[in-house]
This record gives sequence, C-alpha cells and structure tokens, in this order.
Amino acid sequence: MRSLLPALVFLSACTAVQRPNTGLPTPAATSTSRAALDSLRTRIATRIRTLPGAEVAVWYRDLNNSDSLALDADLSFHAASTMKVPVMIELFRQADAGKLRLDQPLRIENRFTSIVDGSPFTLSANDDSDSTLYHRIGQEVPLRELNLRMITRSSNFATNLIIQLLDAPTITTHARALGARDIQVRRGVEDTKAFDAGLNNTTTAHDLGVLMAAIEQGRAGSAASTAAMKAVLLQQEFNDEIPAGLPAGTPVAHKTGSITATWHDAAIVYPKGRQSPYVLVVLTRKIPKEKDAQALIAAISREIYTFAMRRG
Repeated sequence: MRSLLPALVFLSACTAVQRPNTGLPTPAATSTSRAALDSLRTRIATRIRTLPGAEVAVWYRDLNNSDSLALDADLSFHAASTMKVPVMIELFRQADAGKLRLDQPLRIENRFTSIVDGSPFTLSANDDSDSTLYHRIGQEVPLRELNLRMITRSSNFATNLIIQLLDAPTITTHARALGARDIQVRRGVEDTKAFDAGLNNTTTAHDLGVLMAAIEQGRAGSAASTAAMKAVLLQQEFNDEIPAGLPAGTPVAHKTGSITATWHDAAIVYPKGRQSPYVLVVLTRKIPKEKDAQALIAAISREIYTFAMRRG
C-alpha cells in the first residue's frame, strides 16, 4: 500500500487553478507561507507516524488569507456520521425552495427499507447515540428538532427519517454542486445488507471541507438557513476531537463521525482574537482505540490552531 504521509500538502503559487464551484479563493502562497506550511506538514506527519498503520486525511483552509493544507484530502473514507452534514444542507435547501417547512411535523416510525432489495429493517436504541426518539414512536416531531438531534446528538433514527423524506441521490447531487466532487450519500444508517454489499456513504476530507466552507460563506443556502446551520453545528455535544485541541471556550461548529476503527471530525473554528474562521477536517481509519484517534485529531487541531494564530 502506498504511503499516506508524503501527500499533497499545500495549494500554492499564483498559477494554481481554482477548483470550480467551491467559492474559495485561489491560494497565492509566498515563499514564507510555503515554508511555514511545509513545517506544519512535517509536524503533522510526524504525529501521525506515532500510530503505525493509521490512515489519515487532512484538509485545512483559512477563510481569510487562503493558507491551505491538504494531506491525502482526496482519499475516500467511509463517511460515518459526517454524511449528516450534506443531509442537513439539503434539508435547508428544500426549505428555502418551499418544498417543505422546518416546523413541518413528521411521524416517527421505526421502519426503513434496504437499498439492496427493499427489505425492511429497524434501528435499535442500543446502537444509537440518542435514544430519545425511540420513546416517541407514533408521535409527530418537527423537522427542525429532527435535524437538531441528527447533528448535535448524531441521532441515527432522526437521520434515517430525514433521508427517507429527502432522497439520498438528491442529497449527493446538490452536495456535488457545491464543489464536493466525490462525496456519495447512498443511504441511511444501519442498512446491514447495503453495508455487506459495500454500498456505503463515502467522503473525502476535501469534500467535507468544501461543504463546511460553503456553510460559513453563505453559499449552502439562504442567509437565514446558513446561519441556522451554523447555530446547530455550534451546539455539537461530542467535543473530544477537534475542539479538544483548542483553548477552552473556542467556538467550533462541527460534526463528528465514527464506525469501527474509523474516527472523523469536520469543523469551522472561530478562534478568539481573529476576524475570520478557518475550516479543518480530519478523517482517520485503522485506529482501533477511540482515545488514540481522538488524541491524534486533537493534536492535529492544536497544530493548525497554533499555525493559524501565528499567521494572523
């Protein structure tokens, strides 16, 4: 297997070509910033090597000065719960288009169909990070609340209900229109037949980074909708990865995701004392222990924060 460490690390020089549909500025790195980014790359790579066998992708973009770093950012990963970001974007997009209302009630039923053969399956509260909705089966819950639970508590039940309403291929289509060129939302959560067939939701660090930037820059929906999305992401209750590497009290709008030996975090970071935020995505796999993965992501987050604050 090829090494994952000496990958593309920065988008540099005035001749760099801007990727379409991202809304992000073309980087114009000076020799000073290139040297600083090289040093940052080395520190991150050194930290990754402390976990032999770990596969890690990083995408960082300062939304003020175009500093950027990409380490295996186009490598495809199982998206785990980070795919709930494009689901949320599509929910608000359809609300903006008048196709639904966020205060619209949705009946809670624990019955879903596999994308493989249409066979039914149900979710278990024991396998879900939020058990609340399992006590409300048969009731109606507003889409706004389902979205909040999908993001802040990573509710699988809420996710499947929303995807069932929106349609997975449509979610993918509009995520790609924002510049997430490889992301794939195929299905809801816990579709075992689909998992066994290798039909999983996938993403790259680049694609999640582009989507988070689109939310911050107001391109993922109307001004009201993107503000609402950020407000939800800022309420994230699982904060042991990117936020753990930051000074206490630093606002972070982010979404985590995990599956066996796979741990991710995608964030918009708002450092105190800076006028603009930055986007950081760290995807990992082949790290068996949760605490090891969390410590690695936090360490990368700390390196990026220190770099960004020095750059101003």
